[in-house]
Amino acid sequence: MTLRFFSFIIISFLVASASFGQARTVNEVIGTIKTEIPPQPLEPVLNKFVDLGEIAGAVALVADRDHILTGDAIGLADIANKRAMNVETIFWIASMSKPVTGACVLMLQDEGKLNLEDSITQYLPAMKDLRTADGQRVDIKIRHLLTHTSGMAELAADQTYTAANLAEAAQRYAKVKVLFPPGIRWQYSQTGINTAARIVEVVSGMSFDSFVQQRICEPLAMVDTAFYLNEQQLKRLAKAYKRTEDGRLEETEIFLLAGHSPTDRDRMPAANGGLFSTAGDYARFCRMLLNEGELDGKRVLSADSVKTMRSVVTGDLVTGFTPGNGWGIGCCVVREPQGATAALSPGSFGHGGAYGTQAWIDPIKQRIYVLMVQRSNFPNADASDLRREFQQVGSGL
Repeated sequence: MTLRFFSFIIISFLVASASFGQARTVNEVIGTIKTEIPPQPLEPVLNKFVDLGEIAGAVALVADRDHILTGDAIGLADIANKRAMNVETIFWIASMSKPVTGACVLMLQDEGKLNLEDSITQYLPAMKDLRTADGQRVDIKIRHLLTHTSGMAELAADQTYTAANLAEAAQRYAKVKVLFPPGIRWQYSQTGINTAARIVEVVSGMSFDSFVQQRICEPLAMVDTAFYLNEQQLKRLAKAYKRTEDGRLEETEIFLLAGHSPTDRDRMPAANGGLFSTAGDYARFCRMLLNEGELDGKRVLSADSVKTMRSVVTGDLVTGFTPGNGWGIGCCVVREPQGATAALSPGSFGHGGAYGTQAWIDPIKQRIYVLMVQRSNFPNADASDLRREFQQVGSGL
């Protein structure tokens, strides 16, 4: 473990304890630190892609059930101002929000308040008029929403992220056409994920951002994970970049914000991709899943729900975004490792984000791989050489 990563862990979790009123020691929060791992094993691969101009910088870590094994922060979070990437840097994690959404729904199933097999109209009566283009009525289950098999179409670009809240967004979704009968095909659906989050709101009586904060972030001491950043967190947000045709990195916007600041609260908590987080925070979420729903003595999900989350429920349907995958509840599941997933075991599960972030949980090797970058126009971020090489190095630890 690098010295700077170890120092970050101490600082961040002392802050976490203070924030949540817990007088826990560092070891109580993260377990005993392993020290036999060679220092900075990730630095060469991360530096390689910074030097190639593929990314401005990165934060990456590898963990197991009880420890962060190694981590590193390389390059710049802000090129113009020469602000170095560090392990406290905050990233827009985009679709890495989806497993969090899946976990929220499964919590409510654990409590007997809903079931994945429930029709969405049980909670959202306005959805009763959803039909395919040929007028066929559909019966969409909550499970369909979280596995991208609902057939729900996306909104027009000027409608996608302009709702003030999920209730308003769901009103718009109730008017979309359904592209195919639920369950017969896999097609990535942001609309479906946000509909699932609206059901969480209806069932819990809480806004989705409050539910995530109280039921995920606080129990897991994820102090820098939120849909809405405060001003101090904003100062630690990594800039997003796109690579130009001549190989330069040019600053770009976070499109999901639709022109808003990350601090603005007059926008919906987009469950499909609205979260911001750090590598250390997201590793705690992943460690909870690797520990069958529990972390530091706090149970967040039942072991059965974790098993459901990581099990392929899409059968033989062809799914994205790389070959050999199936889909669980809010998660991609590796069925046949290959290409970018070659270093992972069958049954590994996780999710990537639009700007190159990635987290995989390998229950066979008992490893977690978290990669944080902010690059908007990878040809296919899920299949990037950076992810593949990072995972190869990490799997050897």
